[in-house]
Amino acid sequence: MYKIVPVEGGVCAAEGFFADGIHIGLKKEGAKDLAFVYSNTLCTIASVFTTNKMTAAPIRHFRAKGEFKGNFVLINSKNANAMTGQAGIDDIDEVLQSVCSMFPSIVHPVMSSTGVIGVRLPKAKIIEGAKQIDLGKRDGVAASEAIMTTDTFAKRIAFEVQLDDGKSFRIGAMAKGAGMINPAMATMLCFITTDAAVGKAAMQDILDECVHTTFNAASVDGDTSTNDTVLVMANGKSGAFHPKAFKEVLENIMLFLAKEMVRDGEGATKLVTYKVTGAVNAKEAEIAAKALSNSLLVKTALFGQDPNWGRIASTVGASGIMCDEAFLSIWFDDVCVYKKGTLLFDEKLEPLAAAVMQKSAFTIHCDIGLQDGEFTAYGCDLGHEYVKINADYRT
Repeated sequence: MYKIVPVEGGVCAAEGFFADGIHIGLKKEGAKDLAFVYSNTLCTIASVFTTNKMTAAPIRHFRAKGEFKGNFVLINSKNANAMTGQAGIDDIDEVLQSVCSMFPSIVHPVMSSTGVIGVRLPKAKIIEGAKQIDLGKRDGVAASEAIMTTDTFAKRIAFEVQLDDGKSFRIGAMAKGAGMINPAMATMLCFITTDAAVGKAAMQDILDECVHTTFNAASVDGDTSTNDTVLVMANGKSGAFHPKAFKEVLENIMLFLAKEMVRDGEGATKLVTYKVTGAVNAKEAEIAAKALSNSLLVKTALFGQDPNWGRIASTVGASGIMCDEAFLSIWFDDVCVYKKGTLLFDEKLEPLAAAVMQKSAFTIHCDIGLQDGEFTAYGCDLGHEYVKINADYRT
């Protein structure tokens, strides 16, 4: 048995991990724009990246390293270093070589970037700014703030797993994401640290499995970034590991961060859970749930607080799954608006459904009514602020 306890510290919660966020002039008005995560011993690293074919330079640089153990991640905001060709990879090499010359304890460093696509990395500013780095700092708050782009709040979380034998291990994380969020791995930047004594193969398998129901189930706008990254660093310093507990905590952490990104969707006012049950299999349930979370018509109805259940039914039907109006049922939280072909939506029911849609978080449940396939996805509304943010993103 084991006990899971929330702790402070974010990516610094686990033993041997350090992090900080600093300002080097990439953002205006002194905002933090460069972060690092460092372990004082080498780490096994598991990873998942974007499915976008226009993969950013940091991901290509990471993959070219092959199998390795490292202990340092450098993250810049404001510039994605994407669509920059070989020059973008060469820029990373120059930055990381400079960092290694400053800090001899850094081994096999990697870099991650977020921001505007199609602009060369401001490597001179990053190299000069990196001189401010203090590898002894443990400021998970500052690190989580430095990786933000259009985020309105920082996203971080950590837990300790206490085992019956008296041993324990910790997992901490930080993430950024508010736009270009689509249910196609990975959907954002996320950095996870742990002192659990977990092997590479087991950690990668667990990460892949957890991604499916968390980051892969989240949508803000249906767009997949060039830079989406999840990295898990394990230094093993606790000497403890419990596979079931590790998976449970990792999934909890990733689901929390996925929901936080949707809640912080650019201009979003609502976090909506789309629960699809009764599909012929889990895959069809997933298709329908993600269709709902991505639908622009559904998103705009949410923004207008309009309980237009017809858009829900239409989206399910358009998703291509096996379904029939004679078996479909739809709920807004516990308000059933359509029941297996029976129209329930009248002047008495509409105010109840409208009241649900005025909440900041609620569930839309669609029972396909055929078999037992189910999946849950997460989405938000889409309004004027999203257009405003993305219309002048580069400026």
